[in-house]
Amino acid sequence: MDRSIIVVKLGGTEGLDYSSVCADAALLIQSGKRVILVHGGSAEANDLGTALGHPPKFITSPSGYTSRYTDQKTLDIFLMAVNGKVNTRLVEELQKLGVNAIGLSGLDGRLLEAARKETVQSIEGGKRRVIRDDYTGKIERVNSGLLQILIENAYVPVIAPLAISPAGEALNVDADRAAAMVAAGLEAEILILLTAVPGLMSCYPDESTLIRSLPQNRLPEALEAAQGRMKKKILGAEEALKGGVRKVVIADGRVKQPIQQALLGEGTVIQ
Repeated sequence: MDRSIIVVKLGGTEGLDYSSVCADAALLIQSGKRVILVHGGSAEANDLGTALGHPPKFITSPSGYTSRYTDQKTLDIFLMAVNGKVNTRLVEELQKLGVNAIGLSGLDGRLLEAARKETVQSIEGGKRRVIRDDYTGKIERVNSGLLQILIENAYVPVIAPLAISPAGEALNVDADRAAAMVAAGLEAEILILLTAVPGLMSCYPDESTLIRSLPQNRLPEALEAAQGRMKKKILGAEEALKGGVRKVVIADGRVKQPIQQALLGEGTVIQ
């Protein structure tokens, strides 16, 4: 595998400057770097669902992880907002900058294969509830051969966080962990997780408590202390490093040249 590959995950929350990310990616690609983008789209999906009278619902697992409850209607909304809008807009932005980007979801060419969770447990009002109509999954395989073909032919993959089950069902998957699996599948040099904060903080949201360096063996401790979405970023970092990625940086996606800043070590560097 080509160890020089850079996998960049763009957060799906409000506040990220997608134009700056795309412009920065274009500069790196035009200088000879190999870049793959994986994106979220939670904010877009939330807005569309609310507009359609089906606002988002989130569930919290017994272990404290929060995720989007994805019934069939929510999945349809997610497909429209994330794969339909966010993915296409990112491809458009890159094409305007002279980058031959190609939009994909995990369904295309069975790029991301995942096992559907037959049941999901949620804690509601202090009680445990079992949910059986959730279309989420955990990625088990990445079609890295397809990505290699695209990269070798000068395409820049832009990947939406959807996967395909063995039965051919579309599944919603976590974007941070999808990016981690893509980076591991390609044995990438670095995984950059861009978000709307400077990185991992010891006293969130106090940005002056930014943790600039974190050894891999301290990830379990950081995971236990983390809150909200940061838990999944830490899980993604752990999975990427275990999969052979050399370095993970959780970095600020609101700044100018966010990818280059992360490559210089701005943010939380984990290795």
